[in-house]
Amino acid sequence: MAQTAAMAPAGATVPLETATVTGTVPFAEWFPRLAGIPGTRVLFVVLMAIIGAVIARYLVRLLGRPVARRFSRQSVAQTVIRGIRVGTIVSAILFGLWAVGVRFTDVLLIGTVLSAVIGIILAPLIGNFINGVFILADQPFEIGDMIELEDGTQGFVDDITIRYTKIFTLDNTFLVIPNGNMRDRDVINYSAEDERSRQTLDLLVTYECDIAAGRRIMERAARDCDAVIDGGPDIRVGIARYNASPDCRIEDFGDDGVLLRLRYWVKKPYKLGKVRSEVNTRIRELVADADVEMAYPHRHLVFDDTSGVARVGMGAGAGDGTAVPSDPSPANPVSEHDGNADGRSADGSSRAVDGDAGGSSRKD
Repeated sequence: MAQTAAMAPAGATVPLETATVTGTVPFAEWFPRLAGIPGTRVLFVVLMAIIGAVIARYLVRLLGRPVARRFSRQSVAQTVIRGIRVGTIVSAILFGLWAVGVRFTDVLLIGTVLSAVIGIILAPLIGNFINGVFILADQPFEIGDMIELEDGTQGFVDDITIRYTKIFTLDNTFLVIPNGNMRDRDVINYSAEDERSRQTLDLLVTYECDIAAGRRIMERAARDCDAVIDGGPDIRVGIARYNASPDCRIEDFGDDGVLLRLRYWVKKPYKLGKVRSEVNTRIRELVADADVEMAYPHRHLVFDDTSGVARVGMGAGAGDGTAVPSDPSPANPVSEHDGNADGRSADGSSRAVDGDAGGSSRKD
């Protein structure tokens, strides 16, 4: 073309077809015989995707261990491995599209238009991706940690991806939560920094019992459990330090008794319910042999001058266990209008005679 332009006489106009350089398709140059067959370009792109998947598989095997040693967090290491796999496959597909003559400017333009339309529809999914990045960066929990959700569900973190978090619950079920919802929830992590977990147990005892003995019994019951920390150096929580051995304090003076609160540390948070049951069982056994009585609400019925009078006695109906009035004097006449002489009204219901026979209820 340069030679044609040079040989043209001065002032002559060079045709546009001659001056334009037509780009060539790599696939047509590499496989000139196959380029004319319909569908071969699509098959070539699919073949490149398959080759990219095979290469990605070998790269994951090759780089898996170095990446795991490089990142201490398993979730981050798995995310990097997934990125290598997806990046390799996508690169192979883009190479195939370039080879068959697809221009990336057109692809970007179409992608921009589609992203504006589909972005609204896929907003929750995009939100899950963004929250997944935040979870990986903020490190609120890690794979293998025992967590508890705000609804009381407990389990172990099995996997953290960009889209969702998978939890293996204590009921032997899987719980898959989108990262958008997971980030909005209150999550308790029992094994993030220190697996030792502090537990609380309350016991209500009477005012008359030996309260000091009750405190010693609760501390001893916790020490008798193998899963409870019996002593040692103080356990640091933030800037504070707490006694590692079980400690029982008087929490409150209630209406029915004295509330004792036991605080103890558990070595592992994985069987908190079982440990609590063992401590409760041991407390029950020790209280039975000591001058300590568990308090519970009592109700006493008290009849005094303000409660009225109920005259009952054993009369002719005593043989069948029926109580009859002991003094059917004219001072308490029963008229025919009021009812029968046996103390029942005309409709058959019982009627209290000469006072409020119900008495009053008073709480100790």
